[in-house]
Amino acid sequence: MAFTLSAPVHSELIIKKSRFIGCVQSVADRTAALAAVAALRAAHPGAAHVCWALMAGGQSAAHDDGEPGGTAGRPMLEVLRHQQLEGVLATVVRYFGGVKLGAGGLVRAYTDAVAQALINAPLVPRIARSTLVCEVPYPLEGAVRRELGACEATLESVSHADLVLFCFNVPQSQLADVRQRIQNATQGRVSWKEFSTGGSSDGLNVST
Repeated sequence: MAFTLSAPVHSELIIKKSRFIGCVQSVADRTAALAAVAALRAAHPGAAHVCWALMAGGQSAAHDDGEPGGTAGRPMLEVLRHQQLEGVLATVVRYFGGVKLGAGGLVRAYTDAVAQALINAPLVPRIARSTLVCEVPYPLEGAVRRELGACEATLESVSHADLVLFCFNVPQSQLADVRQRIQNATQGRVSWKEFSTGGSSDGLNVST
């Protein structure tokens, strides 16, 4: 089972006068991760490096930000993988203290900054979810809303045109039941427009 974090976690290490500030946080996607990294750069203009690792399925990535190749981002990513984390971003801000650590020292420093942040981290399970889109006549909007409110659905959007268009996601384990409930509540007057099973969310029921 994969996990994510219910809240960001932090660490700070001083190694041979260099300061390493670590953080691990949940993120929705690569765009959100890059925005978080950009915010860190703005908050730490005097830092020598802002290294990061993103564990997010096909969007996973690692960046050394000027440190010797393979000494920062990749070791950080391995810590996330070892902890079975998904949908999380690890960052380490380094203020250079004037003493070079060597490749081995850098790997240990960046690994430790992430690992120490994750000690006693608030882990929550990630739950596979499916996104559904359906249309119903206006008189049935309330019936669909009631069914969604009675299950673990997350309503993403509702739009009104000739018909009412719902976009929502549910745990994959409840997929068949929710579809049947809406089918019954609308007496079959529902049109399923799209169907996706690629999403996931954390145990706090937040869609990603």
